[in-house]
This record gives sequence, C-alpha cells and structure tokens, in this order.
Amino acid sequence: MKEEVQKALEIIQNGGIILYPTDTVWGLGCDAQNQDAVEKIYRLKKRAEGKSFVVLASSENMVSKFIHPVPDIGWDMFEMSETPLTLVLDHAQNLAKGVKADDGSVAIRIIRKGFANQLIHKLGVPIVSTSANLSGDTSPANFAEISEAIKTGVDYITPQEYDQGNGKPSSIIRLWEDARVKIIRK
Repeated sequence: MKEEVQKALEIIQNGGIILYPTDTVWGLGCDAQNQDAVEKIYRLKKRAEGKSFVVLASSENMVSKFIHPVPDIGWDMFEMSETPLTLVLDHAQNLAKGVKADDGSVAIRIIRKGFANQLIHKLGVPIVSTSANLSGDTSPANFAEISEAIKTGVDYITPQEYDQGNGKPSSIIRLWEDARVKIIRK
C-alpha cells in the first residue's frame, strides 16, 4: 500500500485529482486547500458552483487546524460514533473556496484507517471527498458502478484492493457552536 499512497500523494501535491476508496464509498479527491484542483472536481462532476464538498481529515488534531473552535459535543460525537460520521461545523479556515459553504461551515469526517487515512496523514491537510459520480446521478455503491466519464477524468485511480468501504454514505449532522443539532442524513 505504501507505494500506492506515495503515487496518489504526488498526484495530489501536483494539483491532480484522484479516485479513491474511503470508509464509505469511492470518492473523488484533491488537496482541500488547492483552489484549482477543487475546480477540476466541480468540472468533472458537472456540479453547480456553490455546493460545497465534504473533506476528510486523518485525526482530531488535523480537524482543529482547519476548524476553530470545534464545540465539545462535536469531539464527543466523533469519538462515540460507531459508523462513519460527517459533521458540518462552523468556522472553517484555510480551505479552498468551494470546500467551505457560503456560511463559512465545512462538512468534515475523520477517517481513522486504510488507504485514505495514510494518504491524508502524509499530505498533512484534509482532502476533498465527494462521491464518484456526475452530479444528479446515483452515488456508486462500489467501483464497478463508477462511470467511465469519471474514471477517465481523474489523474489517478487507487487499486480496488484497498477498498474498505461499506457502500453506504456517512451520516451527516449539522452542529452549530451553540450546540444545536440537525440530522441531515442518517
């Protein structure tokens, strides 16, 4: 896996986009700080501008570098969740336009193992994680369901052997700094 992580890292560091397995479904990814790379994903997905992306972090420490402050309940939710959990949190910073929502929030998930965790850890910043489909199409549950348009539009495809996902998107919860909570997706 080390060699494949290094290949993907080089692509991302050079502004490229990758097709890679997450802890849920296959995703399109890039450096969440690289505006040009984020725009490439918008174009590939044919996604409307202004619709933000989920980002993945490799640790709580990384989350705290890009969102400040994180409500205490947010840390508890990350720690206690037994399934992949994406939190939409306020006060995102140092991320490309298009990653953050217009209100300054960002959807972020900590991925704790596997290919994506190793890649994000080596990169040192979050990566974009958006489902590997054209906007409006159904999210693919596995690699075989990913369209050729997506596969030919990326700079690197991670070998399928590193797939660790369950084929279902993560839960998404909006959490405000005053501890209000809204379930967006179960």
